[in-house]
Amino acid sequence: MAGKHATPPQQPPAAEPRPTQADYEALAEFRYLVRCFLDFSQSEARAAGLTPRQHQALLQLKRLPAGSPPTIGALAERLRIRHHSAAELADRLAEAGLVARRPDPSDQRRVLLDLTALAERHLADLSAVHLDELHKMSGVLDTIVQLARRRAM
Repeated sequence: MAGKHATPPQQPPAAEPRPTQADYEALAEFRYLVRCFLDFSQSEARAAGLTPRQHQALLQLKRLPAGSPPTIGALAERLRIRHHSAAELADRLAEAGLVARRPDPSDQRRVLLDLTALAERHLADLSAVHLDELHKMSGVLDTIVQLARRRAM
């Protein structure tokens, strides 16, 4: 009677198709574009008088998700760095006049980081040139995304 209620044998999961030459080319092109964009971004930050890390920090503080207070911990998470490194970065940002530090009214142990008018100006200028650069890359990026979508189907 063992066969009466036995479940049919399971099919092994379908193996992922091997990458094609076009896949390798798309991945290589994507990594190249990322590196070009990062080089561009670092150069633009330096030309604006900021370090690349300062620019990244300002951008992340400006972009924090709704309901996420601009704390050193949030900055550390968004930059993927250790808390003490984010605290040192926050100190340098404050010394440069890019952030104002204030105690969190709901938790006096935490410090909130507010962008200054100077930081807002730097960020607006840098973001405009970064968006222009991304627009220039968009055709190639669209092609890479389309290839990835076809592969996922």
